[in-house]
Amino acid sequence: MKKQWAALSYCLLSLLAPLVAFAAGGPTIADVKTINSGDTAWMLMATALVLFMTLPGLALFYGGMVRKKNILATLMQSFAISALVTILWVLVGYSLAFTTGSPYLGDLSRLMLNGMVYLKEAGQLSVHPLASNIPESVFMMFQMTFAIITPALITGAFAERMKFSAMLLFSTLWSLLVYVPVAHWVWAPGGWLANKGVLDFAGGTVVHINAGVAGLVTALVLGKRLGFGKEAMPPHNLILTFMGAVMLWVGWFGFNAGSATAADGRAGMAMVTTQIAAAAAALAWMCTEWIKKKKPSLLGIASGTVAGLVAITPAAGFVDAKGALIIGIAAGVICFWGATSAKHALGYDDSLDAFGVHGIGGILGALLTGVFAVKAIGGSDGSLAVQAMAVCITIAYCGIVTLVLLKFIDLIIGLRVSEDDEREGLDISLHGERVD
Repeated sequence: MKKQWAALSYCLLSLLAPLVAFAAGGPTIADVKTINSGDTAWMLMATALVLFMTLPGLALFYGGMVRKKNILATLMQSFAISALVTILWVLVGYSLAFTTGSPYLGDLSRLMLNGMVYLKEAGQLSVHPLASNIPESVFMMFQMTFAIITPALITGAFAERMKFSAMLLFSTLWSLLVYVPVAHWVWAPGGWLANKGVLDFAGGTVVHINAGVAGLVTALVLGKRLGFGKEAMPPHNLILTFMGAVMLWVGWFGFNAGSATAADGRAGMAMVTTQIAAAAAALAWMCTEWIKKKKPSLLGIASGTVAGLVAITPAAGFVDAKGALIIGIAAGVICFWGATSAKHALGYDDSLDAFGVHGIGGILGALLTGVFAVKAIGGSDGSLAVQAMAVCITIAYCGIVTLVLLKFIDLIIGLRVSEDDEREGLDISLHGERVD
């Protein structure tokens, strides 16, 4: 009996430990006059730009590529995820991702944003060690927009066939059990991959490899759409896709240049490399498609642009113009192969090429960051071996946890809509709406 009580006491103490950290954790306080108003203004703008990438950018980019009967459901996914992850981030996600805690996970000292203060009378506010030049509230919001877009990217892989309830549950669990830990490993002070020298300026590993691998696993678990490979499934409105791609391109300057967390020369270089890589990849994809299919397409050049933006993301603040040009060209050619030839050869239904663009582009960009990083720009020498280690760890962790989550959700509520609902279209069957 005593042993049982001892075991129970240990379990209770283990559960209470995070609450102790919550109670004891205090903010880092800075005088308002030490905050750089120019940096703060830029980060407010960058935060809005990254949110703009999801709403409306990604929503329109994906929405235009699905069939007409599924456009509202596709838009709904990005909208609902934006709201859902906002609440998760405030409740616990930010605290677990960006407090010190351990090398593997943060603590609960910022649970419900506890300790994130602005003391007007004292002229003080809380700051984060990674960005002590701006208010912590701005840093928290900027990182929230990254947490929002990552699960939204995954929806492109399972478009037109997942239950809305399953999508919400999956996004909740995946955000907390995959995104948050990987973000802590790579970006938090003392994160174990950060301690090993992994370079990820704006999310090649944390965002794109994570989302791409999760998308591939989800596509494989769900199976192909009805009629896939037997009937044509062309995008119903490429004008929407074009508009979404343009919004992503513009918003990506907040994504990459904003990751400098200051309005300085490194942010300027990140903006330059982002533009170069996006343009190079757009042309490389277009030319590759032109050679192979005899005609360059709008969908192709838009996809190539996104591939270049994905690949430069981990490298944006570490490489020079030459490195960005090479990364962009490589992304355009290799992601075209991944989104067309490889997908068709292997026979999986990655509906909107979430893995082909974000997974492959993220892996390529992370590896090439180790090749082209310039110490004078980013303060760190690149290491291909270290980058490859981070890529492999992220793929393995994300792949395994995603698979477990999907099997669990399928067991309790089911993942896929019925065949009748899929044929009718998710707009009507799940949301009772349609586009006339």
